Amino acid sequence: MTSRLSQSHLKLEAEIERCRAECQWERIQLLVGQLSPKVQESTDDFTNLLLAESLLEQCLKENVAKLKASIPLLESMEPKLHKARNYLTGILNRGKLPHQYMTEALLILGKLHYVEGSYRDAISMYARSGFDKMSLEDEPLYKMRLFTEAFVIKGLSLERSAATIASHARLSEREEEAVACFEKASWIAQVYLQELEKSANSTHPRSSKSSAPCQDFELGYFLEAALQGAYAAHFKRGNILKGIKELRNVLRVVETKATQTFKMAMTRQLAEVLLHSLSENCYWCPLNSPLPEQRNRRESSFPYNILSQKPQIHSGDHLYCPKDNIEEALLLLLISESMANRDGVISQAPDQKEDRAVSLQNASAVYDLLTITMARRGQYAMLSECLERAMKFAFGEFHLWYQLALSMISCGKFAYAVSVLKECSKLRPTDPTVPLLAAKVCIGPLHWLEEGENLGKQVTEMGEEAGDSLAKGYLALGLVYSLQATDATKKSTQDDWSKKAVQALQRAHEIDPEDPQIILYLALQLGLVRQISDGIEHLQEALKLRKDDLHCLHLLALLFSAQKQYKHAIDVINMAIADYPDNFRLAASSLSVLSVLAPLIPSVLQWLSPSLIGLTPLIPSVLQWLSPSLIGLTPLIPSVLQWLSPSLIGLTPLIPSVLQWLSPSLICLTPLIPSVLQWLSPSLTGLTPLIPSVLQWLRPSLIGGKAMSSRSLTPITWA
Repeated sequence: MTSRLSQSHLKLEAEIERCRAECQWERIQLLVGQLSPKVQESTDDFTNLLLAESLLEQCLKENVAKLKASIPLLESMEPKLHKARNYLTGILNRGKLPHQYMTEALLILGKLHYVEGSYRDAISMYARSGFDKMSLEDEPLYKMRLFTEAFVIKGLSLERSAATIASHARLSEREEEAVACFEKASWIAQVYLQELEKSANSTHPRSSKSSAPCQDFELGYFLEAALQGAYAAHFKRGNILKGIKELRNVLRVVETKATQTFKMAMTRQLAEVLLHSLSENCYWCPLNSPLPEQRNRRESSFPYNILSQKPQIHSGDHLYCPKDNIEEALLLLLISESMANRDGVISQAPDQKEDRAVSLQNASAVYDLLTITMARRGQYAMLSECLERAMKFAFGEFHLWYQLALSMISCGKFAYAVSVLKECSKLRPTDPTVPLLAAKVCIGPLHWLEEGENLGKQVTEMGEEAGDSLAKGYLALGLVYSLQATDATKKSTQDDWSKKAVQALQRAHEIDPEDPQIILYLALQLGLVRQISDGIEHLQEALKLRKDDLHCLHLLALLFSAQKQYKHAIDVINMAIADYPDNFRLAASSLSVLSVLAPLIPSVLQWLSPSLIGLTPLIPSVLQWLSPSLIGLTPLIPSVLQWLSPSLIGLTPLIPSVLQWLSPSLICLTPLIPSVLQWLSPSLTGLTPLIPSVLQWLRPSLIGGKAMSSRSLTPITWA
């Protein structure tokens, strides 16, 4: 012991403590060899403790995949694990070490029991050590790591041994105890990591020569489990609000270089929870608590009896707080996107293939969530800018390229979108949907007909390999040929393009005879080339497949009107208006068909006049019966009067006779005039500019109607 108290041994022990804090296990084995010969004896339990810990940690580092998969390690298959157990059992059997080192031996042995799958033994070791009642004040830094791992392993052991508990009350108590262990582990781990970075950046001469760079420190499996154990336990039990609060608390802690990558994953996880599991009505500000009983939850969960020091958090004046869950998720994802771009691996060296794959996977997850979030707010321009930044490390990755193309289409950058889609087609030359989408953009907003034709031929040249997209390829060609026929100036050129369009659309119909869209465009093209009967037959076939298709009904009405079958046209339009009452084009088509029939109204009225005289007594009842329907037609009266004005001019000589014929009925309708005026008041306001023209139009008739009796018509006062 006298040699250990010397100055050189004090420095050596301090170096060993630093290496234990920074998890430099290979260096610890070298430092143990520098101890005095007396210390190197096999009976020196302190040396055995150091060797046992370093051997166990090296074994765990080699078996991280098994730890993440919860596969127990077998002592017979792991020599280092066997040696570590022998060292620890010897130390505990002899009991010669001071109490603090005996506690460390129990904690390390509990960790060994856990990785072997002996969860009850691990809990027993931690209960025997009594570490949860000890204080970390004025203790070396490595003890924070030991206590962090002890709390998280105890929590995991409690969770995995809970399956054997039959009592519901006991099970609930065990779950609460596990959550408390995870919360303590999280707090101590954050303080430990911040203090570790301060120690590594210190200029103390004792650590300046041998301190490892902070970026070389990697979070081990149990440190990661400590940081995420608390909120993960809440989410696992369905406590979404508590889990979100715990996750926010972890993210508010000032990050270290060792936790930057881990923080990126945590921000993405919080964004996922906000988007998936929290509605806008349940959202609360990050600086507040979701429930009144949780307002002091953060203070009470901190293990003051173990560690009085709290982790440093981000704070300041005039901090910005999101207003809803979408806004917070967007901010989190933009932070993650910035980290992903900063840490993205762009080297194509073979030895960095795995790192490049991990970097790309993380970035893809962030950009997928950004797509969902920004699409809900319509921020496609911002999304395309974010995806453009991802192109630097997305070489040869179809998914990100395709996302970029879709975002550019959504924000109106059609020319750029076509260029990006061509690159996507090079990455997946056998995928017909990519050139089809590019052809759609070329045909529609860009009107690049030659480019659209080339893209359509690219699909048709795939033949049977295009699958269901082959018919769509011929449809694209048919549309291109039809538009080229419209743009052509010579009759012969128009006929050639129209013939090609019909052939391409017929080929598409042969491949997929049950596609209503293909049938619609085929019927339209047949109508353009005056094969109207064939077009009507195809539309009737399409309506059997989809009875309420708006475009098919509209085109069928137009084709009927082209054949002067106005009654059928009006019937089809009325049927379509019943399904789509707010469609303006249907109303315009209805007026167009009726305008063709307007010149026939005078002759029809003269022909019907003998019959109408017999119907005069029924007019009051008919008007009362129609009153509910007429209310819905009130907004259309100004347009109808303007549309009927040419026909009404031809009816001017008939007005005196009509008034004389209606005079008996008008007397009966006198009590209804106030109600009618109230019903017409919204429309009459819109008719005010027409009053002079109406009076001039009625003037000849009014002159001829002077001989009528004053009793036949009741004067009307316009309100």
